[in-house]
Amino acid sequence: MKIIEVKDYQQMSKKAAEYIIDKVTMLPSIKLGLATGGTPIGTYKNLITDHQKNGTSYQKVTTFNLDEYVGLSSEDKNSYSYYMKDQLFNHIDIKQANTHIPNGEAADFQIECNKYEQLMTEHGGIDLQILGIGSNGHIGFNEPGTSFASKTHTVNLAPSTINANARYFNRLEEVPTKAITMGISTIMQSKEILLLISGESKRDALFNLMNGPVNESSPASVLKNHPNVTIIADEAAVSLIRMESSMEND
Repeated sequence: MKIIEVKDYQQMSKKAAEYIIDKVTMLPSIKLGLATGGTPIGTYKNLITDHQKNGTSYQKVTTFNLDEYVGLSSEDKNSYSYYMKDQLFNHIDIKQANTHIPNGEAADFQIECNKYEQLMTEHGGIDLQILGIGSNGHIGFNEPGTSFASKTHTVNLAPSTINANARYFNRLEEVPTKAITMGISTIMQSKEILLLISGESKRDALFNLMNGPVNESSPASVLKNHPNVTIIADEAAVSLIRMESSMEND
């Protein structure tokens, strides 16, 4: 795994956008795996600014989102479908037909998960998967204990994840307790992974990723087994690693 260290969230977002723009420029028909939550918002803002100023086109790009809450319609302001339109899709020239997000209101979630897997396969898989990491080491909504062999599936969200996402809702009770997520095996089939980590609240997760064992109690640890992972992390996120390194050198 390659780590690119930057000063702060703004620089992380700028560097990540530049990374994605380079990939889109080199391969206009790229298949992107996209993440939601707080971490990639700045990255998406930078992509929008570049599109408006420099005309980087997304007309041939196909996207697959990592996950979606169970029980929220695509029009719900807290759904990831709404998030993606609001934070990115409505502001660039991507074709709506080329954007794919799991259906949180599916009549049969097993069928929905199978269809989503099949759709990614039909498109030749994901070229570049954007990831964040949870404070408990989750990637996508794959909570600790998720099998590394998992494909797209429904998951019960851990209390720490529900609490972390409560800031987007009016009340904790409104936060969905289930989600559809790409599985760990699905994520690992991506040709390349870009992991974005920012803030002191993620420093333990990054430290454990870099220094801990590879096991299912820490889903992100599986990324050590992927041949092409780039991490962009800010000073706050790498602070624990730097502290440990400094102590070892004293």
